[in-house]
Amino acid sequence: QVDLVESGGSLVQPGDSLRLSCVASGRPFSPVTMAWFRQRPGKEREIVAAIDLSARNRHYADFAEGRFTISRDSSKNTVYLQMNALSPDDTAVYYCATKPIYEKDYTKWGRGTQVTVSS
Repeated sequence: QVDLVESGGSLVQPGDSLRLSCVASGRPFSPVTMAWFRQRPGKEREIVAAIDLSARNRHYADFAEGRFTISRDSSKNTVYLQMNALSPDDTAVYYCATKPIYEKDYTKWGRGTQVTVSS
C-alpha cells in the first residue's frame, strides 16, 4: 500500500546538524501520523518525534525536545527530521513509520538510515 524510504543518514562529528528525509509513496491512509524512530546499538527501538499531517500536531521524546524538529511537505509526500547539536548518544539507525491517526500501532516502516556521530 505505502512505501517509506529514508535518506540523509551520514557520519558526522559531535555538534553537527543533519536532516533526514522520508518519502512516502503509494496510497497511505489519510489522515495519518508520521513518526521517526531510532535504534541505538544494543538498545530497544524508541520513538523520536511524530507529526499529525492533518492537525499539524507535533510530539517529541524528551531527548529530542528543543533539539530536533519534525516537519513535512505535503506536496512532496515527505517528512523531515532536522537534528541539531548531535552527540555520540544519537548514533543509531533512524526509521520512518506511519499509521492512521486513530490506530495505536505503527505498521508501515522504512528500512532505516544510519546516523553515526563520532570525532
